[in-house]
Amino acid sequence: MKKIMTACGILFLSAVLTNSFAQTLDDLLKESDKYYTEFNNQASLDAALKADKKFPGNWEIQWRISRGYVKIADHMPANTGDQKDAQSEIYQKALSYADKAINLAGDKSVTYLRRAIANGKIALFKGVFSVSSVVKQVRDDCEKAIQLGNGGNEIQGLSHYILARTHAKISEKWKPARAVLGLGWADNEIAIQEFKKAIALSPNFSMFYIDYAISLEREDMYKEAKEALNKAFQTPKKDDGDDARVEEGKKLYAEIKDK
Repeated sequence: MKKIMTACGILFLSAVLTNSFAQTLDDLLKESDKYYTEFNNQASLDAALKADKKFPGNWEIQWRISRGYVKIADHMPANTGDQKDAQSEIYQKALSYADKAINLAGDKSVTYLRRAIANGKIALFKGVFSVSSVVKQVRDDCEKAIQLGNGGNEIQGLSHYILARTHAKISEKWKPARAVLGLGWADNEIAIQEFKKAIALSPNFSMFYIDYAISLEREDMYKEAKEALNKAFQTPKKDDGDDARVEEGKKLYAEIKDK
């Protein structure tokens, strides 16, 4: 009887410890997400790094760390060579953690989305036409995230959005010139279709509408562009870069309001 009670006690303790482990991890993930929605990027990253120390090898932690480093780098000064080098280093950290997330969970859309975002930042930082292989990786990761089709509407919406942005940005350059770099696949009309899909899946991002409007304006679709911009202006702030993007949208609206 004593042995049975001892065995039961061990099983009970094991269950308690297992539940405590999961709950503590869940708490830290929720804390990171909470700070992220409040635009407290450092606190969000700190919570994810704390979780990584306590529970190493977890894919949900890795992609959140990648997200945090991207946001930190976005707000770093980049006026001098040393500052630019420091910013580049943080974007590379974001990429390394996204890679870790994919290695741990290659069947999750969000891991490929986070690598696409990190690589997209690196490509913009270095100049998209100087790192064609990185740009292709952004496209491929977005398409992989979309193919997997999991993570919910926001993850899928962001995947379509980053894919749309990639097509839109690269297609700004004359096609024969970029074709030499292996980037002839980019197409603004594809971007427009991808923006539409992004908005249908997750209509609460003002940046979706603004970039959609920019692509529409390039095709002389002024009425549709103005409609998209008006929706952007009515959308509550969801990203810490929204204020700057809305100002950009207002300038575009002023340019096309009479067209």
